[in-house]
Amino acid sequence: MSSFRLALCAGIVISFASAGHVLASGGGGGGGDMPSVSAPSYDPAAEYMKGVAALNAQQYKDAERALNHVVEAAPKNAEAWRLLGLANVGQNDLKGARKAYDRAVKLDPDNIQARQGLGVALGGLKDAKAAEQLDWLKARAATCGTCADAEALKAATSAVESAMGGVPTAALTRPMIFAGPERGDRVYLQAVGLINERRYDEALASLNRAREAFGPHPDILTYQGYAWRKKGDYARAETYYRQALAIAPAHKGATEYYGELKVERGDISGAKALLARLDHTCAYGCAEAEELRRWIDIGGDPSL
Repeated sequence: MSSFRLALCAGIVISFASAGHVLASGGGGGGGDMPSVSAPSYDPAAEYMKGVAALNAQQYKDAERALNHVVEAAPKNAEAWRLLGLANVGQNDLKGARKAYDRAVKLDPDNIQARQGLGVALGGLKDAKAAEQLDWLKARAATCGTCADAEALKAATSAVESAMGGVPTAALTRPMIFAGPERGDRVYLQAVGLINERRYDEALASLNRAREAFGPHPDILTYQGYAWRKKGDYARAETYYRQALAIAPAHKGATEYYGELKVERGDISGAKALLARLDHTCAYGCAEAEELRRWIDIGGDPSL
């Protein structure tokens, strides 16, 4: 595999805090079909950052509006659904919160904060299903012991128990300050370094923190796909590549790496279709197209 080209080129770092149209294109995007047919109506990464800023300011209606735009454009982004639940709780809309948190849990079953939010919303609605979330949190805490999630699990368990005991939901919701773009950039660059060192589990943890700051950014999704692919989980890797391309159809990095995944799976025709897409995007040629072409020619990684 050649060196990474998504957001690091000749040592220059492209900040995710830049304008929305840059975010939409991703590290290797640009070009492609007309926006009206090839891309969502809203740039989900830019709208996510608006939602985070509104939550930090406790402007919950504005946060709900922005986060609805995110889930419209990127419906499989668990973090956006979780934050939408928080925006609904801030407006005392527990039914809306239950729906959003339930979607977040289905997309990311191991997300402790999503489980907590769903349990609290269900408890506030006097729904007996709150016990399911409480049982999950307690079981996870029992196996966790003194792991890194111990405090989060303890707080989540207490919050759900309180909601089930009749404590008003508002009393269980405290203002939260979310990471800004500067911290997001730092953990993203940390993830890039960890990937280059083949420390994929640590890289994925850093990418998750970057995702909390930037939401469904195609560069982050592409790196998540790459890390899972290197861990051997091709199915999970594919979901991230597909999410990246749904947001930024002309993203060259995601297209190349998805093509490489197809080669590794023996789907040469699928890889050739992605190569054709790259050739269309790169009118005068590009490194991503040439790399994928080499993979197809030899039926695998040319560096091996």
